[in-house]
Parts: sequence; structure tokens; C-alpha cells
Amino acid sequence: MPANPIGPLSSPGVITRCPANPVLSAKDIPYDASLIFNAGVCKYQGKYVMVFRNDYGQRPGSVHPAATNIGIAYSSDGVKWDVQPKPCFDLKDAEISRGYDPRLTVLGGKVYMCFAIDTRHGVRGGIAVTEDFETFDILCTTVPDNRNMVLFPELINGKYVRLERPFPVYSRGGPPHRFDVWHSDSPDCRYWGNTQLVLGTEDVPFCNDKIGPAAPPVKTPKGWLTTFHSVDYDPERGKNGWEAKWQKRYCAGLMLLDLNEPWKVVAMSKKPLIAPEAPYETGGGFRNDVIFPGGMILEDSGEVKIYYGAADTVECLVTAHVDDLLALCDSPR
Repeated sequence: MPANPIGPLSSPGVITRCPANPVLSAKDIPYDASLIFNAGVCKYQGKYVMVFRNDYGQRPGSVHPAATNIGIAYSSDGVKWDVQPKPCFDLKDAEISRGYDPRLTVLGGKVYMCFAIDTRHGVRGGIAVTEDFETFDILCTTVPDNRNMVLFPELINGKYVRLERPFPVYSRGGPPHRFDVWHSDSPDCRYWGNTQLVLGTEDVPFCNDKIGPAAPPVKTPKGWLTTFHSVDYDPERGKNGWEAKWQKRYCAGLMLLDLNEPWKVVAMSKKPLIAPEAPYETGGGFRNDVIFPGGMILEDSGEVKIYYGAADTVECLVTAHVDDLLALCDSPR
């Protein structure tokens, strides 16, 4: 149990929650759907593309989702979505129970999808590539336990680069988890190494539990603008959702990584970028007080669209100007 609960948190005034929030929820899905969240979003071939996690068979009072698949939707404006009639990715076999939490990166004219996999022998991360969202070529999967992987949108020093969050249970001291953000690179997106620490939980003032990557980074002249998720635990929160007990709060954080050495944090915001405040973030969900970004798009106008799962139940959107986000990253690590 953390010695010091974090206390109240708020979002900065530079972000604007979309008036249409939630932009996607179970009622919008033309097949069995209960919880729509943690989507990856990109712009590809002139359209916004969203691949979203769908936990179906879940109802209030249940403890676990019955099953999970990944659906797909398209949009002309990034707000109103046309959901396709069937899921685009459903990974199951004798070893794998589900694939989930997709992240999309456009690189070299193709779309790379990072995702998590629950298996009989632990949680693994995977990367697949597609050009049509119908056929996915799985390039690599990690050893347990690793997840929350995101791929950078260009090669850096001739290599693919990803952020990831391994989560060893027994090798770290301190309450209760303390999982951190790491960097790895690869010559071919199949074999990965050069693993280095990017950001530790101790570096984040609004965290007392764990952190991990969120949306894939976007490039700016000052560095890679990068979101992460941050978790704090407070036993006083009680039930706080459909689950029997939910005592965590997830916020979005923001940092700036070096353009050429992306394992180096140039600066970061010492306060959350998005904290749970809106009704669809703080109540009525499977797990209330959860913000989890999965997609970030920098428009030519300078507007940044950040897509996030709220309360592990719906998908939402905030916008901000890139200059304002860079200004938030005013504190050296």
C-alpha cells in the first residue's frame, strides 16, 4: 500500500474535451459489444482509422469480461465514426486467449499495430503490419511479461523504435508494483534489443503505483511529444465501478523525448495532461477514474487530437494546440 495517497488531480486548461464525447461506445457497435475503449487511431489513405478494444459479454455485476476482439471504424473528421460490420482482429488459439489494446503507427506506407496478448503462460506484446486492415502479418511477439508497446512513426538512426512496459512482479521492491517505461530498437521490427530505461515511476509526481506508454509519439521540432499513463492507488476509493473493488486512478502524462536518442527525456509535465473529471470518466463505468490514451494525431493546423479510453468503458477525445502541449513540458527530468 502506498504511504502517501496522491490526492486531487485536475487537467490543464489547454485541453478541450470533445463535445461529442464519448465518440464511440457499445451502442454504436453493430455486433455484440459491452466495453469500447483503449483504441488506436491514425490517419491513413485520407481517412481517420480507429481500431478499438471490444470486451463483449460484460455486464454490470460481472467480474471479468467474457471475451475480447478488436473492431474497426473510419471517419472523415475524427469525431463521427462509421463502424464496420465485423471485427478486424480476433486472436485466439490453444495458447492465446485474446489480443487487445491496439496502437496504430503509419510507417513506410503501411500501418503497424502494436497489441497485447493474454496467453496461458503470461501477458505478451505483439506487433503486426497491414495495408488493408483485413490481413495482418504478425512480425514479433515478446516473452512474458510485457505490454503497452508503441512504435515510433519513422526509423531513428536506421532502426525501428518502440516504447514498452515490462512488468516483473518479483524483482522490484516497493509498494505495490513500480513498473516503468522502457525503450528498445530493431533493424527489422522482428528482433529487438538495446533496451534502456526511459522513465521511472519515481520521476512522476502524480504516480505512486506504475506507469507505461500510451499513444505512439508524434514528431515536433523540439522532440518526440509522448504521452504515458500513470496510476495511483488509494484504498479509500472502495468499489468505484462495476468491479467488486477498484482503488486505482489512471491519468495521462506528457513528456518530450530526444529526437535522435529517444530513450532520453528532454522535459516533462509535472502535472497530468488528462485527469479523470468528466462524468463519463468518473462514474457509471466498469472501472471509474480511468484515462488511457491510445492515439494521438498532429494536424497540419497544429491541433493535436488525443483519443483515450474512459472508465474502461467508452472511447473519448480531447484536443489541444501543439504549442500549448510543448509549453506544458517545461520541467527537465
